Amino acid sequence: MNYESKGTVHRRITVSLFSKILLLSGLLLVAAPVNGSDEFSFDLEEIEKKPYQLGGYVELRGEHADINQGSVFTRLNLTDPNISTMDSLYGSIQLDGSYEYGISSLNVQLKAAAQQDTIGWSDLTLVNAAYVSLQPTPSATFSLGKKSYKWGKGYAWNPVGFVNRRKDPNNPEDALEGYVTLECDFIKSWQQSALQTAALTIAVLPVWDDINDDFGESDEVNLAAKLYLLYRDVDIDLMVLTGNSRSESIGLDFSTNLAPHFEIHGEAAYIPSFKKNILKEDNSSSIEENDTFSALLGIRYLSENDVTSIVEYYYNGGGYSEEEMADFYQLAEAGFSQSLEPGTDLLDRAREMSLKGYGRPQPGRHYLYAKFSQKEPFDLLYLSPGIVALINLEDQSYSITPEVVYTGVTNWEFRLNFSMIDGGSHTEYGEKVNSNKLELRARYFF
Repeated sequence: MNYESKGTVHRRITVSLFSKILLLSGLLLVAAPVNGSDEFSFDLEEIEKKPYQLGGYVELRGEHADINQGSVFTRLNLTDPNISTMDSLYGSIQLDGSYEYGISSLNVQLKAAAQQDTIGWSDLTLVNAAYVSLQPTPSATFSLGKKSYKWGKGYAWNPVGFVNRRKDPNNPEDALEGYVTLECDFIKSWQQSALQTAALTIAVLPVWDDINDDFGESDEVNLAAKLYLLYRDVDIDLMVLTGNSRSESIGLDFSTNLAPHFEIHGEAAYIPSFKKNILKEDNSSSIEENDTFSALLGIRYLSENDVTSIVEYYYNGGGYSEEEMADFYQLAEAGFSQSLEPGTDLLDRAREMSLKGYGRPQPGRHYLYAKFSQKEPFDLLYLSPGIVALINLEDQSYSITPEVVYTGVTNWEFRLNFSMIDGGSHTEYGEKVNSNKLELRARYFF
C-alpha cells in the first residue's frame, strides 16, 4: 500500500483548509446585504449597442537568425549541424467574435498560423477560446467552455497563474490558448467603505483524454478559485488550485499606485508538493517532490517625457540551480563526445531531459526583466522606440532587444526589432540555438 508521509498529509490539509476559507470568505463577501446606495442603476437612454462584435488581425512576419553553432541546444535540436543561418516567413490570422442575446453571450477566439523556414513548412490552427456565458444578475456570471486565464499582476511572468498558459516574455501581451472550464463569477461593490469591491471566481477544470489533456494528470477534476479585493486603492488577489492533475498551490498578488504614474506589483506562490525531474550522478533521472516558493516584484513608471519603464525581478522556486543546469550541459557534452549519430544513449537521455524541464524557457531561478519605451520622441509622430532586456542573474547570460514600433497607417502596426543573445559556455543564453535574430512584423487590425 502507498502511505503518505505526515509532512505530505499536513501540506495537503493546509492547502485544503486555505481553499475552503477562501471560498467561504468570498461567498460571504459577495452575498452580503446591499445598502440602498449600492443598488445598481441603469440609464434607459443608453445608446443601444450591437449584439455582435467581430475583430482581430492579420500578421505577416519575417525573421533572419544567426545560428549559435556548437551550442548545446543547437546540436540537440537541429538535425543539420552545418546550418549557419535560419530564415523564416510567418503568417497568421486571429479572429475575435462575440454575440449577446439577453442574459447570454457567446465568445470565440480563433487563430491559424503557418511558417516556412530553412528547415521546412509547419502550420497550426487553434481555438484559443470558445465559451458561453450567462449573466442572470449584474453580480453573477456563469460560463462554460474554453477560456483563457490571465491570473497575476506580473507583465513578463505570473507565478500565481495556476491556470494560465506560460507567457513569452518577449511578447507577453499576445493572446494565449485557454482551458475548458465551468466557471462562476460573483462580484459585489461598496461606495463608502475601505473595501470597495470583492469578486470571487470559481473554475472547475476537468482533465480527460481529449479535454485539457496537456494540463496534467488525466481522469481528474480540478478546482481553481480566485478572490479579488479592492481595498483602499490596492488590488489584491488570493488564489488556490486543488486537484490531482497538478501540484496543489496557493498564492496572492497585489498592485497599487505609489504615485499617479508609479505602480508597484507583486506575486507570491507556494506549492507544497512541487514535482521536478532531476538528473542524478549516474545520468539517470528521478522526480523530486519539495516545498516550492516563487515570487515576483515589479514596477511600472511613466515619466513626464512619455517614457514607460517596466522592471521585474522573478524568483522561480521550481527552476533549476546553476549547478543543476551544469549537470545537464555536461550530460549533453558527454553524448556529443560519445557519438554524433542519433540514437546513442547519452544523447537520447539529454534530449529526454530537455523535454522534461531543462530545455523549457527560463528554466533557472533568478531573472530580471526590463522594458523601456518612449512614445513619439523628438516629435516623431506615430513612432515608439524601445528596448527589452531579459537577464539570467545566476549565470549572467542575457538577451537584449532594441525595437521600434510605427503606427502611422490606419489600422496597421509595424514593428522592427533585433535580439542580441549572449552568454558564456554552459549558460542559458550562451547555449541557445540563436546568437541573434532580426524580425520585421506587420499587423493589420480589423
